[in-house]
Amino acid sequence: MITKGIKQLCAEAEEEIETMTVEEVMAVHADEDVVLVDIRDIRELWRDGTIPGAQHMPRGMLEFWVDPESPYHRELFTTGKKFIFYCAGGLRSALAAKAVHDMGLTPVAHMRGGYGAWSMANGPTKEKEIKVPKK
Repeated sequence: MITKGIKQLCAEAEEEIETMTVEEVMAVHADEDVVLVDIRDIRELWRDGTIPGAQHMPRGMLEFWVDPESPYHRELFTTGKKFIFYCAGGLRSALAAKAVHDMGLTPVAHMRGGYGAWSMANGPTKEKEIKVPKK
């Protein structure tokens, strides 16, 4: 039997990391020192769209992309910018932000309510292009 459920894990994550409202994220969306990170699965982006300018970094690769010792490391994570993570509803992004915070990445935050809350607040969105592999 598990000793902690997802609700408790997310609540604990939010005690340690910054949780931003959609309105707070909208206010810094265009800031050059802020990177919005969409951790949803690519199929969610294709289906629902994304926030213009957000970087797509699937949750399953995030720690590998943050770690400078990893062969998958992304230089973006060495820029000193603030990273604001979001998912569909705000649960995965809380866990993702805590995981990279625990790795030492700062500053990080996550957006409460995720892309769903962003869309409900009429935040700008764009369709994600579906790229079909060439034969």
